[in-house]
Amino acid sequence: MKHVVIIGGGFAGLNVAKELGNRKEVRVTLLDKHNFHLFQPLLYQVAMAALNAGEIAYPLRMMLSKYKNVTVLKGIVKTVDPVTRTIFTDFGELSYDTLVMACGTKHHYFGHNEWEEFAPGLKTIAQAAEIRRRVMEAYENAERSLDPEEKKKLLTFVIVGGGPTGVELAGSIGEMSRHYLSKYFKNIDPTQIRIYIAHSAPRILQTFSPELSAKATEALAKLGVEVLSCCVVTKIDENGVQIGTGRIDAGTVLWAAGVRATSIGKTIGFETDRSGRIIVGQDLSVPGNPDVFIGGDQAHFELPDGSILPGLASVALQEGQAIGRNILNDIQGKPRKPFVYNDKGQMATIGKNIAIAERGNVRLSGLPAWIIWLAVHLYYLSGAKHRLFVLLQWGWSYFTFGHGARIVNKEWRFYPTVPEKAEPAEKEELVADQACLITNADPSGRGPNNPAASSRTD
Repeated sequence: MKHVVIIGGGFAGLNVAKELGNRKEVRVTLLDKHNFHLFQPLLYQVAMAALNAGEIAYPLRMMLSKYKNVTVLKGIVKTVDPVTRTIFTDFGELSYDTLVMACGTKHHYFGHNEWEEFAPGLKTIAQAAEIRRRVMEAYENAERSLDPEEKKKLLTFVIVGGGPTGVELAGSIGEMSRHYLSKYFKNIDPTQIRIYIAHSAPRILQTFSPELSAKATEALAKLGVEVLSCCVVTKIDENGVQIGTGRIDAGTVLWAAGVRATSIGKTIGFETDRSGRIIVGQDLSVPGNPDVFIGGDQAHFELPDGSILPGLASVALQEGQAIGRNILNDIQGKPRKPFVYNDKGQMATIGKNIAIAERGNVRLSGLPAWIIWLAVHLYYLSGAKHRLFVLLQWGWSYFTFGHGARIVNKEWRFYPTVPEKAEPAEKEELVADQACLITNADPSGRGPNNPAASSRTD
């Protein structure tokens, strides 16, 4: 049996595994640093307290349980040796016949990784929880603050980056501020909340048509979001953002300005582009290494017109399916087929009843686009249970203007890293209960509370 190893349980890796599932001529090992598949298109709703993490994450083993030839392993890949076909992980080595790498991307701070402390990005559940905590803490602190300047800073939010993620975060904060939180916070005036999108390009949502980009900007303005175009962020610290020679003091800064592929491609020695994506051929394999395929956000795939496929879920899904089919073609002795992308368009949501959608010359905005956005995201969610829970949650939020996941919690320890001075009572020795003590009068250990010893015969 041919051994196929898939690194990454995102849309690309998961669909490769499904294509190869229950094939007798191949065994599959899917390796991921997490044990779940994350539906990233809705991750911002976890960050904005609209959904819980469990509603968009699904255990990989459960998703692939019906495929008897697929094994899921949790671990971290250190590097790969394509010559010996060996994968080096934190738990040992794995050999492969065919390798599929779909490791995704991480945030790119353009040489300023220290900014991450002050401006978290949104790629993981942990980051979504941290963003939610920061946003909610800002409101909690503003509610009790008596200093007008401090309250102004706490109620100022800056999102760096005007792509779909930045727009969805800004729109969610604006909607939350005006429709949800104003009902519960008595000392906060919603009109005092300031939300900014700092974008380096002339307009937000650059991949959309200028018409839809303008409509999105107008919709954001109605939610209190101000778009600062042609802005270059030069510094981010705990007190706000430096934009050129100007500065915005803000209590919360979020990063949505750029991503780059994980560095494993360069570690191996494959050719990569400026963003770290591995350059692939028309069959999605690495030139010179036909037994290595790259999919998802990690792949640099050039279209006939010279453009590069964007990092979208629909792209990763189709690439995963194509890679799986070409692996089967290899096993069956058939020629590989070049990957042909079916452009299904793009969408972005701004708020309730507000979204934009574009496919070719078809451009929609407002309620029709929002309904399509809902339907598409529900369709691609994994499992009927998740679709039902998300639909119920959205329905509740739609009719009641209420988000249910506003709990703020970070600390889990009773004792800090540097322990406090113990109370006198805490210094007492732990001793056994009196009924359990063995008296010196019975050195054999026999006694009323030791039946095993009592029943022993000499």
